[in-house]
Amino acid sequence: MRYMLFPLLLLIAFHVQAQEVLFEGYVYDDKTKEPIPYVNLSFLNTLKGSSTDEQGHFYLDIPTHFLERQVHISSLGYNDTIVDAKLLYKSKRIDMIEESFELDEVVVVENFGNSDVLNPISSYSLTSGFSSSATPWVLGLYFPNIGAQKKYVDKVTVFLKKNENFKRESAKFRIRIYDVDAVTKKPNGDLLRKSIVLEHNVTRDYVSIDLAAFNIEVPQAGIYVGLEWLFVPSNWYMQKEVDPLTNKKVVEDRFAPTFRGIYTQNQNYKVMIYGMGEWTDFRVRSRNNSQNFIPAISLKLKKE
Repeated sequence: MRYMLFPLLLLIAFHVQAQEVLFEGYVYDDKTKEPIPYVNLSFLNTLKGSSTDEQGHFYLDIPTHFLERQVHISSLGYNDTIVDAKLLYKSKRIDMIEESFELDEVVVVENFGNSDVLNPISSYSLTSGFSSSATPWVLGLYFPNIGAQKKYVDKVTVFLKKNENFKRESAKFRIRIYDVDAVTKKPNGDLLRKSIVLEHNVTRDYVSIDLAAFNIEVPQAGIYVGLEWLFVPSNWYMQKEVDPLTNKKVVEDRFAPTFRGIYTQNQNYKVMIYGMGEWTDFRVRSRNNSQNFIPAISLKLKKE
């Protein structure tokens, strides 16, 4: 059987001669003045973006006319910010304001009853997957909350694909847990307030994270599990593609990892993508139109 790779966005590049500048700077916490790692920056209405590294530093080459655009800046635990690219280019720094929220009462449940595994994955069901290029994305998979019994997030398992073009031993990504907006049904606020960056060893086909200690109760409307790409140098690699118009080989910048996918007939699972400041639907159907293609994420829940 032949499987195809589903990139988040298929981009036909028209090559033009344009002057470029180095767009770089640092992102800091407005209160502590400490650098913030793994902040995602995207030029609005374009497919250009980057992330800060461990020292809060970002850099990328951009066409000069991009300085007339705006940049969307986002990071877990901080208010999303939109700034003029020209101002950020001149100042080479921005201070992000920590997001304010009321802490819910934490109820530590010591004796759980049985557990459920939503979207269990078997190795034979894994196909290709989801890759990212040009700008950082968050790939979100919706899990419904079925039944009245209280449930808590116990463990998340993410399946990944080895990429022959990526030569390093590991790649990093961030895990996100969201509640659901009552009106739009899109991912809403972060239920996992801590920034958890996972490292995937390319010799393994999955990564698991135990989240039981965070006591995340699943809202009645369900939750989204998000996988966030980080455009840091250690995740970068080059991939050669064939331009569909010219039939010539082109070299494209890409960022690891590649998340595995599966086809499912379960219509409860919904996929959305966050990029450039908004959530949009992502839907790919099987050839016979009977199944949806979704990221290979398993969610283990504990019941009271």
